[in-house]
Amino acid sequence: MATRTIWKGAISFGLVHVPVGLHTATTESGVDFDWLDKRTMDPVGYKRINKRTGKEIDRDNIVKGVEYQDGKYVVLSADEIEQAYPRTTQTIEIDRFVDAAAVPFVFLERPYYLAPLNKGHKVYALLRDTLAKSGKIGIARVVINTKQHLAALIPAGDALVLNLLRWGDEVKAMDDLDLPAQDAKRYAPSANELKMAKMLVEDMTGEWQPEAFRDEFKHAVMSLVEKKAKAGKAKTVFEPEEEAPAYADNVIDLTELLQRSLTGRGGTRKPAAARKAAKAPAKTAKRAGRKATRTTATKPAAKKTRKAA
Repeated sequence: MATRTIWKGAISFGLVHVPVGLHTATTESGVDFDWLDKRTMDPVGYKRINKRTGKEIDRDNIVKGVEYQDGKYVVLSADEIEQAYPRTTQTIEIDRFVDAAAVPFVFLERPYYLAPLNKGHKVYALLRDTLAKSGKIGIARVVINTKQHLAALIPAGDALVLNLLRWGDEVKAMDDLDLPAQDAKRYAPSANELKMAKMLVEDMTGEWQPEAFRDEFKHAVMSLVEKKAKAGKAKTVFEPEEEAPAYADNVIDLTELLQRSLTGRGGTRKPAAARKAAKAPAKTAKRAGRKATRTTATKPAAKKTRKAA
């Protein structure tokens, strides 16, 4: 299945640059349950509620804060948050190479496929084959959508996979778990137990075939949905079109901007001081627009008509 390129950049190690495009390697295929009013079968949405008063809050009255003590917050402005974002370099900067087995599975988070761009196939193959033959993977940093990630560059057949990693402080230590130490004689298996366990493992050993496994819950739910739909028990849900707020819209109305510019000029050139003053609100509005874009996490404005069992 073809996928679109979601990011373009280059892998950098030493003086070598490999132009690549980033493609999603996974897809979500779970069951999507929507909230419906059982009396009218109307869709149920989400509201921003003040947790203390229970009242709905306007977007304009919402700010971002970080809890530094129990119940105590530091409020950060849009400008302060903007300055904290990492610099986008469009580069997957390899910091070092490590043995492939050195990174525990618990650090793996989300995989992406990397494909060569702009006639970079030869140098792409060079890096891929070198990693495969040496048993190494690259540990790199990359900025995607203003967020910095730690990542592993892993050879996988014909491809290079960029697997995002969890940061070290995001993985919990196992110190508090009651685990049997590997060298503890108290829990050491006998030679016969170990032999029988190995035989069982060998007997159960097979090929890795992901297509042999499926989400049984999803299969059962969708089978029930299909059965009820065929029995005429489906109900039509009409979700109303919702207008997105103007401040959450990324689309620039060029005609409006030109008209406002002409109206503001009044046919004469403004003094430098006046031009500076006129730029300030636009800059603030632009930042507010970026903030609204990042913080908006609502359902799509328009949905297709759905069937609900």
